[in-house]
Amino acid sequence: MKKAALLLAPAFEEIEALTVVDVLRRAGLVCHMIGFDESVTGSHAITVKADQVWKGRLDDYDMVILPGGMPGSANLRDDDSLMQVLQDFQQSDKFIAAICAAPIALDRAGILTGKYFTCYDGAQDNIKNGTYRKETVLVDGKLITSRGPSTALAFAYELVRQLGGDADQLADAMLYTDLFGN
Repeated sequence: MKKAALLLAPAFEEIEALTVVDVLRRAGLVCHMIGFDESVTGSHAITVKADQVWKGRLDDYDMVILPGGMPGSANLRDDDSLMQVLQDFQQSDKFIAAICAAPIALDRAGILTGKYFTCYDGAQDNIKNGTYRKETVLVDGKLITSRGPSTALAFAYELVRQLGGDADQLADAMLYTDLFGN
């Protein structure tokens, strides 16, 4: 079974993190919350207990997911061991996913070079590499990016799809399709 790791840095965006974890787990996929501490407080003062504490390695995972929020995204970007893990994931052709402002971390790691990406409106001004496109969710090979809080469900369903889960059935069951179509 494929496994995903979602990183929780201080001041992460709660909707983007918890929506993704919830949807992946509903799809029957393994998704661990890896926190910079045992408990991590998001940008809206919601504290989440991590499944594991970040130790600088994600060897056993098929996908790494970076939620946005500020300064959560900057905290991800400034973690040198995460930069190495992102580079290792890219070299191993594993999935890398980021939403909202988190692509700033991907940029520092060199992941966006030669890639298309999307992000929170205006965050692209702080990204030097890659080609920005304003889309809800953008998939470029094993790179999946999305815009922000309101796109968290669409992002999560795409992550399920990329990991081989039945995203369409899940979207139907959660009434997403009734509201937004495919």
